[in-house]
Amino acid sequence: MAVQHGIWKIGDKPHPLSAVKLQSESLLEEQITRDISILNTSWMLIGRQVYTDFGKYIDLLAIDSTGSVIIIELKKHKTPRDVVAQIIDYAAWVEGLPPEKFVQIYAEFAEAQGLSEKNFDVAFKGRFGAAPVEEDINSSHQMVVVAAELDASTERIISYLNDKAGVAVNAVFFSVFEDCGNQYLSRSWMIDPVETEEHAVNTQQKGEWNGEFYASFGAGPGSRSWGDAASYGFISAGGGRWYSKTLFMLKPGDRVWVNIPGNGYVGVAEVIGHAVMADEFIATHALSLAGRYNLAKEHGEDDAEYFVPVRWLYKVQSEAQAVNEVGLFGNQNSVARPRTPKWEHTVKRLKEVWEIQ
Repeated sequence: MAVQHGIWKIGDKPHPLSAVKLQSESLLEEQITRDISILNTSWMLIGRQVYTDFGKYIDLLAIDSTGSVIIIELKKHKTPRDVVAQIIDYAAWVEGLPPEKFVQIYAEFAEAQGLSEKNFDVAFKGRFGAAPVEEDINSSHQMVVVAAELDASTERIISYLNDKAGVAVNAVFFSVFEDCGNQYLSRSWMIDPVETEEHAVNTQQKGEWNGEFYASFGAGPGSRSWGDAASYGFISAGGGRWYSKTLFMLKPGDRVWVNIPGNGYVGVAEVIGHAVMADEFIATHALSLAGRYNLAKEHGEDDAEYFVPVRWLYKVQSEAQAVNEVGLFGNQNSVARPRTPKWEHTVKRLKEVWEIQ
């Protein structure tokens, strides 16, 4: 059964706002185009009405900091079967696109929208704080159906694809409310977006996972400190649920290879506990840290830093000793289970350099 929304204005007693119909889903597409954050604050819009090789148009195309491509299709007047079949058809086309195609798609989108930055690499770095890695572009994809109203049939189809087939397709619907001539959008995801991201369809990583985890530890001035992590035995991530959620993949006994983006690999560790909020970890161990970490009491649980306790099997003494060679795996995810041949090479090479059996 689809979720129903209501909004009440606070006063002497709650006053319900009137639910109204959106003028058209084209208007909804326009709102998303102007600000993709109404869908997801971690996405960057790169295309609108993208022409496919089979003569149809993808409503919207977005990308996240890991290079995962998001196909966004508005339900409009299509039947549930048609809209789901169509978005899967689009995904099949997107799967085969090379990285340079997305550069072209963004350039055309930026020109049509009158954006000041028309270079994909520069726009990506400006949005996410790091340059795109070519091999990560389109390394996975997910599908999102957007509707003014979500019917039960669409819900059943999408739930089945997620639960039974592990397909990364989700639906989000918007309710519209009116008060004193002003209209307000209310958004609801059918499935937790974190679940959909975990189902993201791998398009390049076809190999078997070797059981070794990768971690990106974003250390730097005014941020996390490698010295803290090395001394007190932890890795961490935060600043948004998207960044911290992958830490919960780690369980006691897992082995994780830690990379500082831009510097290189700094250590390998065994996980000895589950992820906890920074507030709890710092208080429990009575730590005095040099780095800066978001606390839940100041920033809320979603934007808080989360710590994973580890026992270092090997660690460099300073970031200057980090291993950074051509051919080593790199990724923006806080934690990942890479399946590329490059990951096999990376683990083997680090074992050689650090003389680990």
